[in-house]
Amino acid sequence: MSEAFEEPGFDMGLPPQAAPSPPAPSGGQAYRVLARKYRPQKFSELIGQDAMVQTLANAIKRGRLAHAFLMTGVRGVGKTTTARLIAKALNCIGADGKGGPTIDPCNVCEPCVAIAEGRHIDVVEMDAASNTGVDDVREIIEAVRYSAVSARYKVYIIDEVHMLTKNAFNALLKTLEEPPLHVKFLFATTEINKVPVTVLSRCQRFDLRRIPADQLSAHFANVVKAEEIEAEPEALALVARAAEGSVRDGLSILDQAIAHADLDGGGRVTANQLRAMLGLSDRGAIRRLAGLILAADGPAVLAALAEQHVLGVDPLAVMGGLMDTVHAITRAKVGAPFDPSQSTEEREAIDGWSTDLSFILLHRLWQMLLKGHQEVARAADPQMAAEMALLRLVHASSLPDPAELARTLAGGGAVVLPQSAGVVAAPPSPTMASITFPQDYPALVDALEGGGKFVIADQLRREFGLISYEPPALVLRPLKPQSDPQFVTKLNLAIREVLGDGWRAEFSDAASAPSLADQAANAEAELRAAVMATPLVSAAFEAFPEAELVGYEGDPRKAHA
Repeated sequence: MSEAFEEPGFDMGLPPQAAPSPPAPSGGQAYRVLARKYRPQKFSELIGQDAMVQTLANAIKRGRLAHAFLMTGVRGVGKTTTARLIAKALNCIGADGKGGPTIDPCNVCEPCVAIAEGRHIDVVEMDAASNTGVDDVREIIEAVRYSAVSARYKVYIIDEVHMLTKNAFNALLKTLEEPPLHVKFLFATTEINKVPVTVLSRCQRFDLRRIPADQLSAHFANVVKAEEIEAEPEALALVARAAEGSVRDGLSILDQAIAHADLDGGGRVTANQLRAMLGLSDRGAIRRLAGLILAADGPAVLAALAEQHVLGVDPLAVMGGLMDTVHAITRAKVGAPFDPSQSTEEREAIDGWSTDLSFILLHRLWQMLLKGHQEVARAADPQMAAEMALLRLVHASSLPDPAELARTLAGGGAVVLPQSAGVVAAPPSPTMASITFPQDYPALVDALEGGGKFVIADQLRREFGLISYEPPALVLRPLKPQSDPQFVTKLNLAIREVLGDGWRAEFSDAASAPSLADQAANAEAELRAAVMATPLVSAAFEAFPEAELVGYEGDPRKAHA
């Protein structure tokens, strides 16, 4: 454990205009990476964590500060930085030396400067990854009994707190629950699930969010402006996407991109340079490849994939790019807003595909891409695996929709497979072309009974009303509460087992016909009433009032038809 810390990494972004600008490196002065140079010095300079900042501000104003805080979130979103800012906010005394705790530390008083430089004796930072045992925690337990030397609060920052051993956590519990008034504990972790619940219950928890790509891109634009570096907006968008919500990761990538641009000449950060540096495929090339797949042009797809291979693009990156495209098309089809990092050309292409492609085809392509991505990741030869995966996509994109195929067969039509898929269309089989469906819903129930599905057929007759019967689609309404939540699955399996694949039964609350049993009972009642109304039967009952109608033959309603 050490009482001072050397900034080990960057946690959040700082708007460049508010950052303290160190002198430009010269001679033997070491270069200061962007991740450290643009570390926030005030809560107002944090990006993407407004809810947490508001909560802390209100707590400080009302004097309701917890004795322990726990910051959790993915890497690079501001956990350790937030802990240091809290330490600074609690101990700031203002430029005149008379201030109190504030959400807006002055950054000029001795406590603020000392904490920022990592040399304040009362702000102790401990890396739990290298100080995991009970002995390390005992040092804290012994030290908390003594008042702060020069600060208002003695602050203990424990980074990656989940790395502490079980015994170390247990040793800390009592002190953590009832620490002295002059002590504050600040914990940071990326794996909140590994922190015991007994510790969580003693802390005020803040879940730090990933930073949205558009917010990251705007922040990086401010950084390159402050650094007097030219960068294409598309390049910054690529950095933001690659950062995956982490400011620190994004600034590290941007640092590398600036160095790459300098070596490449001109000093301008371009999207093409970034793609080459990160091994990313050109999004325009991915769109062209997607178009070739949807056009079922197998040879052209293989040629486009080979071209990406020559350019050094990882086959896994190609599969990932195609998954991004299918995902974007599907989102556009349901009306979700466009990704702000997409170019105008990309939006136009995605909008066109979302209009032309069905949900069924998009879901089929997604499932096949997901499987192909896994195969490429595990394959001994990723390029070969990618070729086979894309050829499967070519074939799948040209196949007819199963529901449409079933309707065609139901109508006695022939199914012609597209030649572009590389499949020779054989003459339609007489057996397939002549497939017929039960003519109506009662006939379907009778077919299920004839196929041995007696229980399901009986339930359909008594407990369900028909909404629509459009083979191979069936929509029913449950007329009484269902005791078996899996009945619709069992029904689909039974229908497909007896009548063949392609059927789809669904339940709905829409208006329906009475159940088949009720229809039969109503028909029987109407027939009995008609028999009773005939002159002969009516006269017999008048003469013999206690007589009973035992049975009858024929339908008197059809006697004069």
